[in-house]
Amino acid sequence: MVRSPFYEGPIHAPRVACSRSECVAVENVVPSQTKAPGMSWLLLVGGLLVASSGCISTDWARLRDSPLNPLVHQLRLDSRRGPRPTQRTLQMLRRNDLVEHLDGDPDELLAEAQLVASAEPTAENVYAIAELAYIAAQKVEKSNKALALDMYGTAVANAYMYLVDEDYELGRNPYDPRFRRACDLYNNSLEQVLRMVQEQGMLKPGGTHVVRTSRQEFDVSVAVRGTWHEEHFGDLKFASDFEVQELTNSYKSFGLGVPMIAVYETSVHHHPEERFYPPGMSFPVTAFLRVMPNEHRGQSDTESRHHCVVEIHDPLRTKEITVGNQVIPLETDLTTPLAYSLDNPSFKKANVAIRGLRKPETSMAVSGLYMLEPYDPAKIPVVMVHGFWSSLVTWMEMFNDLRGTERIRNNYQFWFYLYPTGPPFWFAASHLRNELAMARESLDPEQRSARLKRMVLVGHSMGGLIAQMQTMESSDDFWSLVSDQPPESLNADAELIEELRRTFYFAPDPSIQRVVTIATPFRGSNFSNMATQWLGRKLIHLPEQLVSKRDRLLADNPGYFASSHLLDITTSVDALAPESPMIPAVLGASRASWVTYHNIMGDLEKKKVVGSVTGRSDGVVTTESAHFDDAVSEVTVEADHFNIHRNPKTILEVRRILLEHLSQFEPVTPTAY
Repeated sequence: MVRSPFYEGPIHAPRVACSRSECVAVENVVPSQTKAPGMSWLLLVGGLLVASSGCISTDWARLRDSPLNPLVHQLRLDSRRGPRPTQRTLQMLRRNDLVEHLDGDPDELLAEAQLVASAEPTAENVYAIAELAYIAAQKVEKSNKALALDMYGTAVANAYMYLVDEDYELGRNPYDPRFRRACDLYNNSLEQVLRMVQEQGMLKPGGTHVVRTSRQEFDVSVAVRGTWHEEHFGDLKFASDFEVQELTNSYKSFGLGVPMIAVYETSVHHHPEERFYPPGMSFPVTAFLRVMPNEHRGQSDTESRHHCVVEIHDPLRTKEITVGNQVIPLETDLTTPLAYSLDNPSFKKANVAIRGLRKPETSMAVSGLYMLEPYDPAKIPVVMVHGFWSSLVTWMEMFNDLRGTERIRNNYQFWFYLYPTGPPFWFAASHLRNELAMARESLDPEQRSARLKRMVLVGHSMGGLIAQMQTMESSDDFWSLVSDQPPESLNADAELIEELRRTFYFAPDPSIQRVVTIATPFRGSNFSNMATQWLGRKLIHLPEQLVSKRDRLLADNPGYFASSHLLDITTSVDALAPESPMIPAVLGASRASWVTYHNIMGDLEKKKVVGSVTGRSDGVVTTESAHFDDAVSEVTVEADHFNIHRNPKTILEVRRILLEHLSQFEPVTPTAY
């Protein structure tokens, strides 16, 4: 797989499905437009509806005006009078005659409250110190950052004690709203501390840094826990700074820690899996501050020096940690880092859907397998293959939802195949075959990973045909469509003959155990007709090398080809026509006995506007064409062709299939669903 150089620019460039100039070009060819309920905007071509990716300009993750903070309302941080304690902390102040200090110097109030807590070390008082310290930090942050850092540190330490210290175990009540508020105090105070430490350039994995506040010194170590290594961390950003816009569901879990976005940095060691990571990839992490016991307590010169460890955890590997004798759940966010990653301009550049259709040659350099999370030999790959006029971002809704299921997240890793959709689909099938072989050779050269041999492929539309072709035995069936003479007798160079052999002669991939097809035109699509084929040839500019090879073959081998019809099929639109000779060949090919097939079809018959035009179909593929005889399960979803793979019922069915696949290898744990 070859990657082209990518432009590294600002993160927050808009997500553009196609450039304005390309959209204008389409509009100039197509006489009129129409919209149908439940479908993407469509182009009307001679009575035929053809999908368009549309012209949209938006961000997957928008930068917030201010970070998301659950304490804003609880402590009235946005009040004109300034932050105020909760009623229960006010009660503690009233009981100890400290209310009069409330509107005075916040540092003095905190000092007085700490004297009370020292004399009466109860869970209630420790919690109150955490709250008062946080409020004090908020009040002085703009004028005295060093003092604010000290107070945020005090808030973190006291919230930590309230939540995990054995001395306060009897005073803790997880059903008490104050318990969750203590979690918020710990998390947000830690976030503020990390922001200040980051400003000093000290939030770097590896090594120990000295952090000085107005009163204390801390030895702060930043340690990575999980899949990633220190060298993989570039920038660290806070998930609370961003609002997800383009993904319907947000997958978060509640506990302790600060959800963050880690921007991947290629290591100097060049690990084999790095070739599959997209440019600008980001991944989710959670920062947790572990307060270490002071081994030098009682020595005057070290009493004010503390050792803390900022642990960077991978939520894709663990959802909880152990502190003392307690199991503590981590606060995590899987969706925001994904959205942030999709906004990277280099990543967008590689995934412009219309370029892969109209100008396949320019997109070949970035085609191939991509991983959006770390390679894990202990997880089963799910390879997702997009369809016509699309790219791998079309899977993000399903990917986000599937990864939101713990058992799937713990046992599967998701790979995505990106390819230009302009040429006929059998070229992409051949390329995917090579990519999968290369991935196995790179990632598991000694073939030790059992999980790599249990692969699942999921294909949408034309991607379903490409996925199924990975599990077929070609024999001579496909080459016979081209010629009744062997490829070796061609008058062509050895490289071209070998390329033809790879395309038309292939065996099923033994690593693939299951295939899921979604809205796949097994018998072609009637929307590939004279009008759309003409339009396709006008819009799709095939690689010059591909065209010249075909022309040279025909010129140098007169009478060799039984029919030039297959070679005359130059675009994916032509290839999907019901009369295309490849369609019945794919449908009738011998399939691997060890592969289990599942099928999902769309049906808009109940949608009166669309159904009256298209009949029993998803708007592009009829239910007759989408039916697959060899599927062990087949479901129908009321969804259009362009959104069926984003439909909740489709995602639930894929989820069911993946859990079923997993149950063949491991016992099912009901509580893990």
